[in-house]
Amino acid sequence: MTETPEFEIARFLRRLQWAALGVGACWLLWLLAPILTPFAVAALLGWLGDPLVDRLELAGRSRNTAVILVFTVMALLLALVLIILVPLIESQISTLIESLPRYRLWFTGVAIPWIEGRFGVQIATWLDLDHLIELVRSNWERAGGMAATVLGYVSRSGFALIGWMANLVLIPVITFFFLRDWDLIVGRVASMVPRDHIETVTRLARESSDVLGGFLRGQFLVMIILGIMYGIGLWAVGLDLGILIGIIAGLLTFVPYLGPTSGVVLGVLAALMQYGDWKHIAGVLAVFGVGQLIESYWLTPKLVGDRIGLHPVAVVFAVLAGGQLFGFLGMLLALPMAAVVNVLLRYAHERYTQSTLYAGGHPTIILDTYVDKDVVGKDLADKDIMDKGSIAEAPTKVADEK
Repeated sequence: MTETPEFEIARFLRRLQWAALGVGACWLLWLLAPILTPFAVAALLGWLGDPLVDRLELAGRSRNTAVILVFTVMALLLALVLIILVPLIESQISTLIESLPRYRLWFTGVAIPWIEGRFGVQIATWLDLDHLIELVRSNWERAGGMAATVLGYVSRSGFALIGWMANLVLIPVITFFFLRDWDLIVGRVASMVPRDHIETVTRLARESSDVLGGFLRGQFLVMIILGIMYGIGLWAVGLDLGILIGIIAGLLTFVPYLGPTSGVVLGVLAALMQYGDWKHIAGVLAVFGVGQLIESYWLTPKLVGDRIGLHPVAVVFAVLAGGQLFGFLGMLLALPMAAVVNVLLRYAHERYTQSTLYAGGHPTIILDTYVDKDVVGKDLADKDIMDKGSIAEAPTKVADEK
């Protein structure tokens, strides 16, 4: 049917209204940004925990009981991290600072002479290790002083203390209600979507949620497991900084090849500076070699798979672009946002291949067929053209209706 100018104008006005609504929503979010942090964190925790609550419901427990169980597990995990991991990292960093003089001796007595003799460069003329080590030590002390200053200000400032305590209390409370009412909230939001676009919006939202949820949960587990494996392995090899290096390598595994590469480099350097023999270097390489085998053939296929659907080069670009645009927070959010953008791009590609621009004036109709094997028989259903998800394409001509 030929679209009249009035129809085109009406459609343009509708799109303009939606654009204005989106701009207004972004402006409102920008104004409310200072108070949205606990709500955003609680929404993320609620979204991550909702599938577990749903599974417990399917197992026969009530919604409230399932929410209490999931909420308790999340709180215990957070407490475990704060009680065990934070003091452990602090101890490892203190060991690093105390070992700086020994590392300086290794660089000046072993590494620099070897590099100068091997490559014919004079590093000692432009590299002042004493100044560099003193700079690291002073910055570490300054960071500790800044932390003490901030904590002192928070303790003295009533408003800051109230705000900090409010966030500390609000996040668990809001998370509990998000977990309890998540399905209701999603249903309310879905009821507000225009009926003409409900199928498209529902499909894209479901795909984005599945991709994001599966990737984040799986990748988080992979990071934790690898961090523990690397830390214990390097500690067993005998490295003083083994636990810290293992944690760093585990946290960096969300970027392809960056985690194991950084871990190997740091581990080999630590082994050289601490022992200076090939036996401990071989131990470091063995730890990361076994870890990579376990990750490649078991952890990633089982827990993550190919949920995000991005090439490793695209993953690296997304992380670097997020860091360039929004700093450290941008690096953390880069992969989730890239996963959503990938879902939208797949949908845009699908619409493009169905358009008259792609088909040369004849839109392409894509039919998803499903055959019930109990109805047509197993022999027919097993044929390639009758399999679930088979696609038939047919060009059609659109006749103008006068």
